[in-house]
This record gives sequence, structure tokens and C-alpha cells, in this order.
Amino acid sequence: MCWAVPTRIVEIDGDTGKVDVGGAMREVGLCLIEDPQPGDYVLIHAGFAIQKVDEEEAQETLRVFEELHRKLGEQDEVR
Repeated sequence: MCWAVPTRIVEIDGDTGKVDVGGAMREVGLCLIEDPQPGDYVLIHAGFAIQKVDEEEAQETLRVFEELHRKLGEQDEVR
């Protein structure tokens, strides 16, 4: 199974760009999506942005992942 976490495009240089992945900057290919712009949220697979995601949907997905991460951390503390 593969989880796709929405990432935000920070800057663009030709067919590549930098995205913010939880505070870490990563370089990705942008040639597979139409009209990428800084500020767009995208899904990444194998180093390429493969789909744009609506900002509201991206924020909700990130919120759910953060909540899951927090709950899993709480379980580890109990053990």
C-alpha cells in the first residue's frame, strides 16, 4: 500500500520544483501535471508530482494524518 501525503510546491525551476514535506524540502519533477504554480498542493509518487489537490482537501488530509500520528504516539507511550 502507498500513502500519498499532500505537499505544497514552494518554488519552480523549469520542469522541477521544490516541495515542502512536513518542513523538509524535496526536489520533484513537475512535468506530469498541468500548469504547476507555487502554492499548489500536489501528490508525489516516485519523485514526480502526479496530481494536484484542492487546498481544502489537502489541509483536511494533513490534519487527519497529524491526528493519526498523535494517537499512535500516545499508544507507544502506554506500552
